[in-house]
Amino acid sequence: MLQPRIRTAHTQHGVVLVSSLLLLLVVTIMALSIFRSFGIQERIAGNVREKQRALQVAMSTQQYGEWWLANQSGAPFAVSSGLASSVDVTCGNTLLDANLGTTVICLNTLPSISGISVTAWPSSSTNIGVAYTPPEMNITGLGSPDGSVSDVYYARPRFYVTDLGALATGRGEVYQVDAYSYGLNVNTVSVVESTVSITCQVCNVGGL
Repeated sequence: MLQPRIRTAHTQHGVVLVSSLLLLLVVTIMALSIFRSFGIQERIAGNVREKQRALQVAMSTQQYGEWWLANQSGAPFAVSSGLASSVDVTCGNTLLDANLGTTVICLNTLPSISGISVTAWPSSSTNIGVAYTPPEMNITGLGSPDGSVSDVYYARPRFYVTDLGALATGRGEVYQVDAYSYGLNVNTVSVVESTVSITCQVCNVGGL
Protein backbone atom coordinates (compact mmCIF):
# COMPACT_ATOMS: atom_id res chain seq x y z
CA MET A 1 0.00 0.00 0.00
CA LEU A 2 1.42 3.34 -1.06
CA GLN A 3 1.97 5.86 1.65
CA PRO A 4 0.87 9.43 0.81
CA ARG A 5 3.70 11.91 0.44
CA ILE A 6 3.67 14.64 3.00
CA ARG A 7 4.98 17.98 1.68
CA THR A 8 6.70 20.14 4.31
CA ALA A 9 6.91 23.90 3.82
CA HIS A 10 10.46 25.26 3.69
CA THR A 11 11.14 28.14 6.06
CA GLN A 12 12.16 31.38 4.23
CA HIS A 13 15.14 33.07 5.97
CA GLY A 14 15.53 36.04 3.52
CA VAL A 15 19.34 35.80 3.31
CA VAL A 16 19.44 36.98 -0.29
CA LEU A 17 17.24 40.00 0.50
CA VAL A 18 19.39 41.02 3.46
CA SER A 19 22.58 40.61 1.42
CA SER A 20 21.14 42.68 -1.41
CA LEU A 21 20.10 45.46 0.96
CA LEU A 22 23.55 45.53 2.57
CA LEU A 23 25.23 45.63 -0.83
CA LEU A 24 22.92 48.44 -1.93
CA LEU A 25 23.76 50.37 1.24
CA VAL A 26 27.50 49.99 0.66
CA VAL A 27 27.19 51.11 -2.97
CA THR A 28 25.09 54.12 -1.93
CA ILE A 29 27.65 55.18 0.69
CA MET A 30 30.47 54.84 -1.84
CA ALA A 31 28.56 56.91 -4.41
CA LEU A 32 27.84 59.65 -1.87
CA SER A 33 31.51 59.72 -0.85
CA ILE A 34 32.60 60.03 -4.48
CA PHE A 35 30.17 62.88 -5.15
CA ARG A 36 31.27 64.65 -1.97
CA SER A 37 34.92 64.22 -2.95
CA PHE A 38 34.19 65.71 -6.38
CA GLY A 39 32.58 68.74 -4.72
CA ILE A 40 35.54 69.28 -2.41
CA GLN A 41 38.03 68.91 -5.26
CA GLU A 42 36.05 71.41 -7.32
CA ARG A 43 36.13 73.94 -4.48
CA ILE A 44 39.87 73.41 -3.98
CA ALA A 45 40.49 73.91 -7.70
CA GLY A 46 38.41 77.10 -7.63
CA ASN A 47 40.34 78.45 -4.64
CA VAL A 48 43.69 77.67 -6.28
CA ARG A 49 42.50 79.40 -9.46
CA GLU A 50 41.47 82.50 -7.52
CA LYS A 51 44.78 82.56 -5.65
CA GLN A 52 46.73 82.35 -8.90
CA ARG A 53 44.61 85.06 -10.53
CA ALA A 54 45.22 87.46 -7.64
CA LEU A 55 48.93 86.58 -7.52
CA GLN A 56 49.46 87.08 -11.25
CA VAL A 57 47.81 90.50 -11.23
CA ALA A 58 49.75 91.51 -8.09
CA MET A 59 53.01 90.53 -9.79
CA SER A 60 52.00 92.40 -12.95
CA THR A 61 51.30 95.50 -10.85
CA GLN A 62 54.62 95.11 -9.04
CA GLN A 63 56.48 94.81 -12.35
CA TYR A 64 54.79 97.95 -13.60
CA GLY A 65 55.97 99.77 -10.46
CA GLU A 66 59.52 98.54 -11.08
CA TRP A 67 59.35 99.59 -14.74
CA TRP A 68 58.03 103.03 -13.78
CA LEU A 69 60.80 103.41 -11.20
CA ALA A 70 63.52 102.59 -13.74
CA ASN A 71 62.10 104.52 -16.69
CA GLN A 72 59.71 107.31 -15.76
CA SER A 73 60.27 108.20 -12.12
CA GLY A 74 63.39 110.31 -12.63
CA ALA A 75 65.18 108.15 -10.06
CA PRO A 76 68.04 107.12 -12.39
CA PHE A 77 68.80 110.75 -13.23
CA ALA A 78 68.53 111.75 -9.58
CA VAL A 79 70.87 108.94 -8.54
CA SER A 80 73.47 109.86 -11.17
CA SER A 81 73.21 113.51 -10.06
CA GLY A 82 73.54 112.67 -6.37
CA LEU A 83 70.01 113.96 -5.66
CA ALA A 84 68.01 110.76 -5.17
CA SER A 85 65.89 112.23 -2.40
CA SER A 86 64.77 115.10 -4.61
CA VAL A 87 62.16 112.92 -6.32
CA ASP A 88 60.71 111.58 -3.06
CA VAL A 89 57.59 112.86 -1.33
CA THR A 90 55.89 112.09 1.95
CA CYS A 91 52.95 109.81 1.12
CA GLY A 92 49.81 109.46 3.14
CA ASN A 93 46.23 108.47 2.58
CA THR A 94 46.22 110.10 -0.86
CA LEU A 95 44.45 108.77 -3.94
CA LEU A 96 47.01 108.28 -6.74
CA ASP A 97 46.42 106.70 -10.15
CA ALA A 98 49.21 105.30 -12.31
CA ASN A 99 46.90 105.15 -15.34
CA LEU A 100 46.48 108.92 -15.05
CA GLY A 101 50.21 109.54 -14.58
CA THR A 102 50.13 110.34 -10.86
CA THR A 103 52.76 108.01 -9.41
CA VAL A 104 55.31 109.02 -6.76
CA ILE A 105 58.22 107.65 -4.74
CA CYS A 106 57.54 107.78 -1.01
CA LEU A 107 59.93 108.63 1.79
CA ASN A 108 57.85 106.89 4.45
CA THR A 109 57.26 103.14 4.55
CA LEU A 110 53.84 101.52 4.57
CA PRO A 111 53.94 100.53 8.27
CA SER A 112 54.68 104.14 9.20
CA ILE A 113 51.46 105.21 7.45
CA SER A 114 49.02 102.46 8.32
CA GLY A 115 50.66 101.28 11.53
CA ILE A 116 50.34 97.65 10.43
CA SER A 117 52.36 95.16 8.46
CA VAL A 118 52.60 95.19 4.68
CA THR A 119 50.63 91.93 4.48
CA ALA A 120 47.65 93.65 6.13
CA TRP A 121 47.98 96.69 3.88
CA PRO A 122 44.96 95.95 1.61
CA SER A 123 42.58 95.91 4.58
CA SER A 124 43.98 99.08 6.17
CA SER A 125 42.84 101.59 3.56
CA THR A 126 42.07 101.38 -0.14
CA ASN A 127 43.51 104.86 -0.68
CA ILE A 128 47.08 104.07 0.42
CA GLY A 129 49.39 103.60 -2.54
CA VAL A 130 49.01 104.03 -6.28
CA ALA A 131 46.06 102.44 -8.09
CA TYR A 132 46.86 100.69 -11.34
CA THR A 133 44.68 98.78 -13.79
CA PRO A 134 46.61 96.42 -16.11
CA PRO A 135 45.43 96.27 -19.74
CA GLU A 136 42.23 94.26 -20.34
CA MET A 137 41.59 93.83 -16.62
CA ASN A 138 37.91 93.96 -15.64
CA ILE A 139 37.21 95.77 -12.36
CA THR A 140 33.96 95.94 -10.40
CA GLY A 141 32.18 99.19 -11.21
CA LEU A 142 34.45 100.04 -14.15
CA GLY A 143 32.87 97.79 -16.76
CA SER A 144 34.68 95.35 -18.98
CA PRO A 145 36.21 96.03 -22.42
CA ASP A 146 34.29 93.21 -24.11
CA GLY A 147 30.98 93.94 -22.39
CA SER A 148 30.98 90.70 -20.40
CA VAL A 149 30.45 90.44 -16.65
CA SER A 150 32.61 87.37 -16.00
CA ASP A 151 36.06 87.41 -14.41
CA VAL A 152 35.50 90.82 -12.81
CA TYR A 153 38.03 91.58 -10.09
CA TYR A 154 36.87 92.95 -6.76
CA ALA A 155 38.98 96.14 -6.80
CA ARG A 156 41.87 97.81 -8.59
CA PRO A 157 45.39 96.63 -7.69
CA ARG A 158 47.74 99.05 -5.92
CA PHE A 159 51.48 99.44 -5.53
CA TYR A 160 53.69 101.50 -3.26
CA VAL A 161 57.26 102.58 -3.98
CA THR A 162 59.45 103.43 -0.98
CA ASP A 163 62.92 105.01 -0.99
CA LEU A 164 64.98 102.97 1.50
CA GLY A 165 68.12 105.09 1.20
CA ALA A 166 71.49 105.02 -0.50
CA LEU A 167 73.59 101.97 -1.22
CA ALA A 168 76.60 101.45 1.01
CA THR A 169 78.85 102.16 -1.96
CA GLY A 170 77.24 105.58 -2.44
CA ARG A 171 76.66 104.84 -6.12
CA GLY A 172 72.96 104.13 -6.07
CA GLU A 173 69.67 104.11 -4.20
CA VAL A 174 67.56 101.25 -2.87
CA TYR A 175 63.79 101.16 -3.36
CA GLN A 176 61.08 98.81 -2.16
CA VAL A 177 58.08 98.03 -4.35
CA ASP A 178 54.99 96.53 -2.70
CA ALA A 179 51.86 95.55 -4.60
CA TYR A 180 48.58 93.77 -3.97
CA SER A 181 45.61 92.56 -5.98
CA TYR A 182 42.24 91.05 -5.15
CA GLY A 183 40.61 88.15 -6.93
CA LEU A 184 36.91 87.99 -7.73
CA ASN A 185 35.96 88.83 -4.14
CA VAL A 186 37.35 90.45 -1.03
CA ASN A 187 38.33 87.08 0.48
CA THR A 188 41.08 86.51 -2.09
CA VAL A 189 44.07 88.84 -2.07
CA SER A 190 47.79 88.51 -2.83
CA VAL A 191 50.58 90.80 -1.62
CA VAL A 192 54.05 90.79 -3.21
CA GLU A 193 57.21 92.76 -2.51
CA SER A 194 60.54 93.37 -4.22
CA THR A 195 63.68 95.38 -3.62
CA VAL A 196 65.13 97.36 -6.51
CA SER A 197 68.45 99.20 -6.65
CA ILE A 198 69.02 102.08 -9.06
CA THR A 199 72.74 102.43 -9.71
CA CYS A 200 74.92 104.56 -11.95
CA GLN A 201 78.28 104.09 -13.62
CA VAL A 202 79.08 107.80 -13.65
CA CYS A 203 77.84 109.38 -10.43
CA ASN A 204 78.01 112.85 -9.00
CA VAL A 205 78.18 111.65 -5.40
CA GLY A 206 78.48 115.22 -4.11
CA GLY A 207 75.32 116.48 -5.79
CA LEU A 208 74.97 119.43 -8.12
